[in-house]
Amino acid sequence: MKKILVLMLTLVTALSLTACGGSKDSKETSGKASSEDSDIAYVKDKGTLVVGITDFEPMDYKDESGEWIGFDADMAKAFAESLGVKAEFVEIDWDNKIMELDGKTIDCVWNGMTLTDEVTSSMSCSNAYCNNAQIVIVPKDKADKYQDKDSLSDLTFAVEAGSAGEEQVKALDLNYTAVKAQADALMEVAAGTSDAAVIDSLMAAAMVGEGTSYADLTYTVGLNNEEYGVGFRKGSDLTEALNEFFSSSHKDGSMTTCAETYGVQAAVIEQ
Repeated sequence: MKKILVLMLTLVTALSLTACGGSKDSKETSGKASSEDSDIAYVKDKGTLVVGITDFEPMDYKDESGEWIGFDADMAKAFAESLGVKAEFVEIDWDNKIMELDGKTIDCVWNGMTLTDEVTSSMSCSNAYCNNAQIVIVPKDKADKYQDKDSLSDLTFAVEAGSAGEEQVKALDLNYTAVKAQADALMEVAAGTSDAAVIDSLMAAAMVGEGTSYADLTYTVGLNNEEYGVGFRKGSDLTEALNEFFSSSHKDGSMTTCAETYGVQAAVIEQ
């Protein structure tokens, strides 16, 4: 009996040692994979941070020379520089942003992106850096009729496909047409092909009302309050690098200076 117990203990010890050896190999392999999968290393190796955007003033838009500027664009350039690479901007179909990110055609989504449940479950997201809201845009001469949510039921809306605006009109069970970008939603209202649009409040402040391209439009009902974040691939080490960059740029004042350039300083969240 003793001989059998000794034999069993010997076998258990041998199996344990084998398992421990396997565990060590697994950790080493895992560590190697982690290094290979580093987005920071990937970005540095190719020399560019590819940023997925849409035309969205004051966050990402082109100046007269065709260069991408805006609060998000300028901050993305500064972050890329901190990594020792250049920012490259690619216009994407907003409804396909997650697919573009996972397919590595872009390295991040940095375009006044609302931190919705869909976004936070599909991406590795930075800390929130700007406050925002979804608001209703209507022709100025009809604004008095639409001052609360109950007054919106008979309107037809234009909203950006895959946006927080689309989420809001769906939640309110409103009639809408999905368009490619928020700028297109404004054009729909200006042309009279839609009664109203739902867009970001930061965009509305820059593009709607007196002194803008849409002087005959105005904003009325606020539908929610929300926050912007930047999205990376799940597990990306770029997320923490950006959080550290946000923190340092807020402390040294460069984030505030950049925000003031585009009139969004009141929306910036302390890091």
